[in-house]
Amino acid sequence: MFVNKIFWTFVFGLLYILSFVCSFTDNECYVTISEDSYHKGDVTIGTFFPLHIFYTGNKVPHKYLPYAFQDIHIQYKFKNYQFVLALVFAIEEINKNPHLLPNTTLGFDLYNVVFTEKSILYGALVWLTRMKIPLPNYVCGQKRKSPAALTGTSWATSAHIATLLKLYKIPQLTFGPYDSTLNDPGQFNSLYQMAPKDTSLSLAIVSLMLHFSWSWVGLILPDDHRGTQILSEFTEDMESNNICIAFLKLIPGTMNSFSNKLWQNMEEIQESSANVIIIYGDIGYLQGLMRHIGQRLVTWKVWVLNCHWDVVSHSDYFMVESFHGSFIFSHYHEEKIEFTNFIQTVNPYKYPADNYLPKFWFLFFKCSFSELDCHLLENCQVNASLVLLPRHIFDPAMSEEGHNIYNAVYAVAYSLHEIFLEQLQTQVHDSGEETVFFPWQLFPFLKNTMHKNHMKDHTVMDRGRNLDSKYDILNFWNFPKGLGLKVKVGTFFTHASQGQQLSLSEQMIQWPTSFTRIPQSVCSGSCRPGFRKAGQEGKAVCCFDCAPCADNEISNET
Repeated sequence: MFVNKIFWTFVFGLLYILSFVCSFTDNECYVTISEDSYHKGDVTIGTFFPLHIFYTGNKVPHKYLPYAFQDIHIQYKFKNYQFVLALVFAIEEINKNPHLLPNTTLGFDLYNVVFTEKSILYGALVWLTRMKIPLPNYVCGQKRKSPAALTGTSWATSAHIATLLKLYKIPQLTFGPYDSTLNDPGQFNSLYQMAPKDTSLSLAIVSLMLHFSWSWVGLILPDDHRGTQILSEFTEDMESNNICIAFLKLIPGTMNSFSNKLWQNMEEIQESSANVIIIYGDIGYLQGLMRHIGQRLVTWKVWVLNCHWDVVSHSDYFMVESFHGSFIFSHYHEEKIEFTNFIQTVNPYKYPADNYLPKFWFLFFKCSFSELDCHLLENCQVNASLVLLPRHIFDPAMSEEGHNIYNAVYAVAYSLHEIFLEQLQTQVHDSGEETVFFPWQLFPFLKNTMHKNHMKDHTVMDRGRNLDSKYDILNFWNFPKGLGLKVKVGTFFTHASQGQQLSLSEQMIQWPTSFTRIPQSVCSGSCRPGFRKAGQEGKAVCCFDCAPCADNEISNET
């Protein structure tokens, strides 16, 4: 009975997904090209990336499916396609290396992750069972050696998939932001996080506040364990540096751009006297808020963020945009010129098995699909390349998540190398006998690989010792709207000497369009000579009145 229920759940889910695609476009190839893909290899990694989402326009109820809508559209997250390219880049590099896996090639199975409770495990079950309509505990497709899974970007996505994969004892590597709950060995004993822990993020952001004398700032945090943890860190660092919190807004993960509560919160945020507002969280969690801020055209606030977001056009008649002049704190990585060079060579003809590239070329390079084969394109622009796309659509520089994916693939490769080496030393194989291994055999080797820290980017990966030390400070340039550049304007290095931790190029910074000079964000302005600060009852210490000094107590300084 239970298996029957699961079977029909996935049948309805599959029909629902097909109706999404059909309603998006009249082009037949968009309907027929599969969203999942397979990259051939002796050993394949299961990869689960958020490459597109489904959304409803007017919430027209479906005729047959309960809790479903007819007017469903698909929106491709083209910027996230870089995750796939970082994966391909790492795998090709490893497969060309005669010393790492000399007799073995790596490949991958790619699945889109749609974060809804009813479908989040769909791709993982298809991967495990090799069935389009999966039945748990059945494997009906061609068996392939699959040593590990790669998941991201949301911590919630990784956590859900982890509950399934740990039953099969399959190692899981996550490339999204670091999360303390995923580091719990009791609950997630088969999961490894590739991202460094944000041990110095609050101090880095507070250093920026001090540099510009911003003492009155707003905070927008996720209403969960991450928000609680970062709030504690912000409070401690701000109080010790005489910076006050103007307001605190906790955003539930269930909020979206249609939420009434979000609209009410935005009224308070817009009218706050704080001109600087910190937003902390991952983009999957905060996408409703970010979309809402974009719709409001809030050009008189400086946003400080810890995550990169997709620039979504909501009001194309305007040149101005809400997030122009924002600051983004990103973990420092050395630039990979080889990756940018690799991006220049990517096209649908070089990778005919890729299911996303034809859509790129069709949408952005004016190609038409061949009537014979949807993977064949006609009448394309000459010399079409991903590097020619606007940066808000696709950025050829390797992103933070791209670095984590790159490191994850190398961690698996090094672990497989150690397994094969051990088997050669301890076993006598007949000539031509194939090497056999099980996914759970990777656990000790993965742990050693990460502890030895010999991945390409030298990332410290040891469980419980996952540290960060250096941040890039990026300034978002999006005026005129559509420019979409994230320009490095500074760095923060935790281990630098006192006073030298923050390095900033002020002349490169662009501010929100409502400001003609460096914005001020204080609760009360400084008192002139002859006046002293008088605290306001019940308010933060940053809020005060300027009262005349008593006789013989007059200062000649501000």
